[in-house]
Amino acid sequence: MKSQKKYILAIESSCDDTSAAVLCNDVVLSNVIAAQEVHSAYGGVVPELASRAHQQNIVPVVHQALAKANIDKKQLSAIAFTQGPGLVGSLLVGTSFAKSMAIGLNIPLIAVNHMQAHILAHFIRDAEQSVPPFPFLAMTLSGGHTQIVLVRDHFTLEVLGETLDDAVGEAFDKSAKLLGLPYPGGPLIDFHAKTGNPYAFEFPKPKVPDLNFSFSGLKTSILYFLQRKTKEDPDFIEKNLNDICAAIQHTIVEILMDKLQLAVTRTGITQIAIGGGVAANSAIRKRLEEEETRKGWQSYIPKFEYCTDNAAMIGIVGYFKLLNEDFVAQNVTAKARFVLNGP
Repeated sequence: MKSQKKYILAIESSCDDTSAAVLCNDVVLSNVIAAQEVHSAYGGVVPELASRAHQQNIVPVVHQALAKANIDKKQLSAIAFTQGPGLVGSLLVGTSFAKSMAIGLNIPLIAVNHMQAHILAHFIRDAEQSVPPFPFLAMTLSGGHTQIVLVRDHFTLEVLGETLDDAVGEAFDKSAKLLGLPYPGGPLIDFHAKTGNPYAFEFPKPKVPDLNFSFSGLKTSILYFLQRKTKEDPDFIEKNLNDICAAIQHTIVEILMDKLQLAVTRTGITQIAIGGGVAANSAIRKRLEEEETRKGWQSYIPKFEYCTDNAAMIGIVGYFKLLNEDFVAQNVTAKARFVLNGP
């Protein structure tokens, strides 16, 4: 099967981006993403609005993905879709569409774990990104998840640690909201931090055992800090925005790197792959490059378009599952909670 050309349509709808991609084996032919601007007015994703927008976007997005790939739907070998984890209403739109199209074309249906897809995005064949060798440590960083995963092969993944409350992307966005920055605020903190002093202010790092994370305490400490400072000077945030952003970002990066160092020490594995939307953060990328020089780590970072939620990463998992003929029946259901290698 591997030597033959297999075309896979992939659908991703776990949160607020509707995405469809077409892959020929492990090569991406198209990767179309429709973002939802409606949430910016609410300072975060509104699940009901997200599911409605997915319903509006999914048909034109799939149509565009097929057109860009220059193939007819009758050429498709299988359809892969995000089964979970994510917002259940959003997942239902993608799941229902994938099931309907698969039964209409009489082709196999492939269910994909969103977090596995972030990790296997590294295996998309692309001249601009290298592939991590097994075994490696994967750190998945997104708005909904923060995990350190030991990856032994494409389908043997062990979660070594994860967040006990807020995810790292949520910590960035909530901190940005406290600063009066619009949603999504994570990229704006990164932008302002570039010209700020990361040591201008100090925030406490949470004491969490083993390889787990916690960011809710950091968010609370930032809230109290800003309340105290703006009481002294109402213009404090405006005067010190760049330094505050730099200090917040520095603290978050230190938390991530401390846990990553502990994982390396415990496993002896120095091959590090990161993924998820927060993997686009410039400070995290820079710090990983520095650790390569200082500690001899080898880091792997996907192209930017494969970091954020996208259907191409769903498609690469679909490709490996297609090789194993790992299909699901039409009674498959979306899962808001869906652990790696779980039932």
